[in-house]
Amino acid sequence: MEKSVVVFSGGMDSVTLLHYVKETYGGPIYGLSFYYGQRHGKELKFARYWGEKLCKEHRVIVLPFMKELASKSALTSESIEVPQGQRYSRENQRITVVPNRNMIMLSIAVAWAEDLEVNKVFYAAHHNDREVYPDCRKEFVTALSLASQLGTYSHVEVLAPFVDKLKSEIVRLGIELGVDFSKTWSCYVGEERPCLRCSTCIERTEACLKNGIKDPLLTDEEWSRAVEFLREVDRDKIS
Repeated sequence: MEKSVVVFSGGMDSVTLLHYVKETYGGPIYGLSFYYGQRHGKELKFARYWGEKLCKEHRVIVLPFMKELASKSALTSESIEVPQGQRYSRENQRITVVPNRNMIMLSIAVAWAEDLEVNKVFYAAHHNDREVYPDCRKEFVTALSLASQLGTYSHVEVLAPFVDKLKSEIVRLGIELGVDFSKTWSCYVGEERPCLRCSTCIERTEACLKNGIKDPLLTDEEWSRAVEFLREVDRDKIS
């Protein structure tokens, strides 16, 4: 049984990671979530739910300076619209990048791990993100983990077990682990209900469909609209 620090946002991927670490390592989990001015701060409601349920201790760290450093990101600037109606690509989603976000968050996680004498920090980077987000790539994970081990007495590793997995594969693992996906949030737009049209919503709908499930976060009517919109996006891509 090993102690672990897990960074999780309240989204499908990181909540699945939380369950995976619990199942795989069995020891106490110290959870970290962050509020950095993201417009989709509703995800933290779900992070707190899982932190209370699965963690020995869960902290939400506020990073008030991030909005100043990420003035050109649609996730932190209310004057920039989140792209809708498109799948992830470097061209259309680069505007959602929060510069160096994972480096900052993981540095804090490593510091806490060192204080706790824990030698493993986990985060949920996955294959779908590598095109758009440099800090979700395997090369980044490898380099940051090495720097972390060199810079700590506990030789803290940074691990991303899903870095080669597609989102649909993560959802499949979540189903196997019994994750309640109705207690997760993905939409970037920041409304009370998912917009169903941003890239994260599209990706979530597709991952659920590929696993033969309805997204349990959505009502039947919302799910029908989400599926129809995904089909429209695919038709437009083909045409």
